[in-house]
Amino acid sequence: MINKIADSVAEALAGVQDGATVLIGGFGTSGNPIELINGLIAQGARDLTVVNNNAGNGDAGLAALLKSGQVRKIICSFPRQVDSYVFDELYRSGKIELELVPQGNLAERMRAAGAGIGAFFCPTAYGTQLAEGKETREINGKHYVLEYPIYGDVALVKAERGDRWGNLTYRMSARNFGPVCAMAAKYTVATVHELVELGEMDPEAVVTPGIYVSKVVKVPRVATQAGGFKK
Repeated sequence: MINKIADSVAEALAGVQDGATVLIGGFGTSGNPIELINGLIAQGARDLTVVNNNAGNGDAGLAALLKSGQVRKIICSFPRQVDSYVFDELYRSGKIELELVPQGNLAERMRAAGAGIGAFFCPTAYGTQLAEGKETREINGKHYVLEYPIYGDVALVKAERGDRWGNLTYRMSARNFGPVCAMAAKYTVATVHELVELGEMDPEAVVTPGIYVSKVVKVPRVATQAGGFKK
């Protein structure tokens, strides 16, 4: 019997190794799998490469993971916002490495990993510093840059509903990078707020099929908190 439900976050993350590449869903605080990030901090794996749309908000979630000193490198498209002071300090002091990737390229590089695509040509970043050292090609009169997939050892995603096979649906914009992160990783852990019986989810509505999911953990529903903004 296939049963991917884990009893706890700690159980689901027990096997994460030092040096792992960790793909984390979320767009700012929307769809941010904070319970799994906190679990990764507690688990203690170090020398991590983290892939995320941004570089953390305030002191919680991804920012807390960066602050813990467990991350060697971050690959993201938006490293600086008003409350990214944790990343800012680490980067300026040379304690973390940054690879800047345009947002669409970031999503497509993960999707390509999941789809088994070896590389692809994309026009974004042609003629800029982000294309330096990369192969370029003119196709039908337009210039392109060769980009390679981003593979993950682990993916952490936040979903809305799931079943014991690992099928997932998301809540509106909280979906964002979750599906491509799940596709691109060898081992995917998803939190859900609702666990349902097999057959209760309409197959046509399943966004991430269970084939891409390794473990599912049910967590309480907690209102998303803004980043570092203070009253």
